[in-house]
Amino acid sequence: MRIVITGATGFIGSAVLRHLTAARDTGLHHGGVHLTVLGRSPSSQVGASADVWRTADLAVPDSLAFTCRHADVLLHLGGTLSRDPEVCHIVNVAGTAALMREARRAGTRRIIHLSTAAVYGPGPHRGLEVNETTPDPVSPASISRLAAERYALAAGGTVLRPGLVLGEGDRWVVPALAELLDRVPALWDGGRAQHSAIDVHSLAGLIATLALRDELVPPGIFHASHPQPVTTEQLLGSLADLGVLKRVGEPWGWERCLQAFRASPGSISERQFHLLAQDHWYISEAIWKSAALNPGAAPHLRLAGARGWYQDLTR
Repeated sequence: MRIVITGATGFIGSAVLRHLTAARDTGLHHGGVHLTVLGRSPSSQVGASADVWRTADLAVPDSLAFTCRHADVLLHLGGTLSRDPEVCHIVNVAGTAALMREARRAGTRRIIHLSTAAVYGPGPHRGLEVNETTPDPVSPASISRLAAERYALAAGGTVLRPGLVLGEGDRWVVPALAELLDRVPALWDGGRAQHSAIDVHSLAGLIATLALRDELVPPGIFHASHPQPVTTEQLLGSLADLGVLKRVGEPWGWERCLQAFRASPGSISERQFHLLAQDHWYISEAIWKSAALNPGAAPHLRLAGARGWYQDLTR
């Protein structure tokens, strides 16, 4: 199984690479696994894990030429979260378009493209299936990632939209929660909001399983979170139990939360506060059934291994 990977030095991509390396080194895939990693510059860890490292840059389409030659699988996990719309378009949209042209030219039979549930926009969203609402992204990164999806779909790819991704390597979700608790020290909107979330190791295991399965992976768009939504109260409580976040117990109504938020400046925007404090829950069972994979425990119960990482980030 010849697999080409972008984004292998990133938060999610590095976890996927570890799963695939383990499958290769332990012979879990009966036909063997060969890993080609694309990137601008190799880290020592990635360089040691890859069978082939190839210098390529999503921002430079010519560098992607023939990158998918002989590939059975393309895992497109790379991209940028820049706030600059032009950078996002160059990397996420034009880069994806060029990469998918290479995959189609090479006849790559399986393409898995990582997107995000943030393409749906502010919400609130409660128990939505794919295509049950019109995406309405706000940030340059989300706008460009939605635009990039159409190139993956046109190439016959499987597009994954995870919600909040948690675990070691997360530099956004839990640090943002920590800031918000300083600014709004309460259970936001009573802590009732439900979120689609997944820990990074579960997401990486899902992607690796889809890559290695002998059975066909259905094309189209899939939500890729844990099927069981997590409430704000559960997530904040689990992180408090680990000593990562301070514990809060008093429930505040949403208007009081907004007043406190607006009275305390910080780096997290009001749009992001809505994302983390109100319902953003998307039905995710289909992709787990396609992978014939048990999603395991809920994501807020799988954070113990990331305790040290999060404590260092939130001190």
